[in-house]
Amino acid sequence: MRNLNAETITDAVLERQKNTPSPRLKVIMTSLVQHLHDFAREVKLTEAEWTQGIEFLTRVGHITDDKRQEFILLSDVLGLSMLTVAMNNDKPAQCTEATVFGPFHVDGAPHFELGADISCGARGIPCVVRGTVRGLNGEPIAGASLDVWQSDEDGLYDVQHPDGEARARGILHSDAEGRYDFKSILAVPYAIPHDGPVGDLLKAMGRHPWRPAHLHFMVQAPGYQTLVTHVFRSDDPYLDSDAVFGVRQSLIADWKRQDDGSYVVEYDFVLNPAPDSQ
Repeated sequence: MRNLNAETITDAVLERQKNTPSPRLKVIMTSLVQHLHDFAREVKLTEAEWTQGIEFLTRVGHITDDKRQEFILLSDVLGLSMLTVAMNNDKPAQCTEATVFGPFHVDGAPHFELGADISCGARGIPCVVRGTVRGLNGEPIAGASLDVWQSDEDGLYDVQHPDGEARARGILHSDAEGRYDFKSILAVPYAIPHDGPVGDLLKAMGRHPWRPAHLHFMVQAPGYQTLVTHVFRSDDPYLDSDAVFGVRQSLIADWKRQDDGSYVVEYDFVLNPAPDSQ
């Protein structure tokens, strides 16, 4: 284990960790070390570049807190979040597709009755959202939990405002026929937080930070797999260049303008049965 060089050090590290008790951790760490070392050799990583990388990750950690998750943003803009979603959400074609969770979900959101206005004063054009929650065979799912959150017309989520009050977010439950409806505000495109290290990285790569207009949904019901997804506006200019690669054609819907200037969007969710319920 002495006189290691750029080629032999990888085997030395793998030998050192060969007794890792957890088989899964051993698989992950073996592959991680191999790929990291191969990456460094492939790009001929300099010590100065390695230091820059460490400093970048340190900045990501320093800016992360209970209201801002910079590591999720980093994973999102590198496409890693959507890669893990795609690998872990293999469902029948009829089921609603999953997409990224995002960094702005909040546990313990307020509960609302169907038909309620969840905007709670968030700035934006009024909008009605409605649809159904059904199973793979078309059966209505009664009592399904729909956890909903979105940005306001300024492109900010409630947790990004100083007062931190819950706005444009809430939890509702489908009725006996699997139907849901609520009032909120029109979804608009917005830029992900780009005043930190992830924003600096996007700028260095010549990329924009914009996401197309969407609503977030987390839909849960006993006997079915949890669905984390978005519903996107069909007229948004960023559908083909989403900063976090989250758009799926099946998740795009029409927001229809009404005579009074408000909007209506309808979207039906189809949940996949949980493995132990099939």
